[in-house]
Amino acid sequence: MSVLNRWLGRGLIVAAACFAAPLVQAQAWPDKPIHFVVPYPPGGGTDVIARIVQERFQQLLGQPIVIDNRGGAAGSLGTDVVAKSAPDGYTVLFTLSSHTINPAIYAKLPFDTEKDFAPVGMVASLPQILVANPQFAPNTVAELTALAKAKPGTISFGSVGNGSPGHLAGELYKLRTGTQLQHVPYRGGGPAMNDVLGGQIPLLWVSIPAAAQFVKVGKVKALAVSTLKRSATFPNLPTMQEAGVADFNVDSWYAIFVPAKTPQTIVDKLNRALNTIVHEPEIREKLLQQGAEGTGGTPQILGQTVTAEIARWAKLAKEANIHLD
Repeated sequence: MSVLNRWLGRGLIVAAACFAAPLVQAQAWPDKPIHFVVPYPPGGGTDVIARIVQERFQQLLGQPIVIDNRGGAAGSLGTDVVAKSAPDGYTVLFTLSSHTINPAIYAKLPFDTEKDFAPVGMVASLPQILVANPQFAPNTVAELTALAKAKPGTISFGSVGNGSPGHLAGELYKLRTGTQLQHVPYRGGGPAMNDVLGGQIPLLWVSIPAAAQFVKVGKVKALAVSTLKRSATFPNLPTMQEAGVADFNVDSWYAIFVPAKTPQTIVDKLNRALNTIVHEPEIREKLLQQGAEGTGGTPQILGQTVTAEIARWAKLAKEANIHLD
């Protein structure tokens, strides 16, 4: 065999080994703990939902699932951690639908919401809920609107952060009713709920998991939900449209993403585990107790949702003139 042929043969062997290595690693996945990065502080809705499914993910995947709370910048700090992580399936983004809102209101995110992530699947969906401190006078949305019009600019509402579904719900309410409320962004549902309970802010748009326990014991009062359909957790609570605010719909969802270029074998394993978990009766009941409905589905469906919602929220942000940088 000539020297040239020997070098060619060795080159082919090295190339084949380099090609096969990621495949072998993907097939062996997981063989160490997996970090679920939740880009919000503990106690908020995203954190609550992640912890509901955490144990079953551990059982099905055979490795510990570490919940890694990275709050800040409306979820973009933790999201950026995942975007810049190795695409090996060990750093997973467990996030809220604000993932598709942030591109509409932040001109310069440190990542590309579509290109830097591979969708795995949707975990659950649920309404936002409008809650108020018990000492706040309005008991209905109509009473709130009347007060807001009588005293423009004097009422504030909180959310889990700029670009969150609660933020957009509050801005949509202002747009549809012609009122002026001041937005107060927090770094998560836990801190925001604490300030409503303490009376620092009168109103909060937040996901039901972050508020349900406080509503049920009367520590805060609920005025309405943001979706077209009533919540199974609070069936007597009106939707915003039923409360008199036309053309109002903000649906929140929780979903799982991994860094772009993560091997499809890993994406598929995560997706199969996810779909198994969200259809188990015990998990579905735990989600319903938090006002959430288990969804599941394919990576393709989640990808289509991301594309559609980025366009939808961009339109609303332009209409409501919401820009944060």
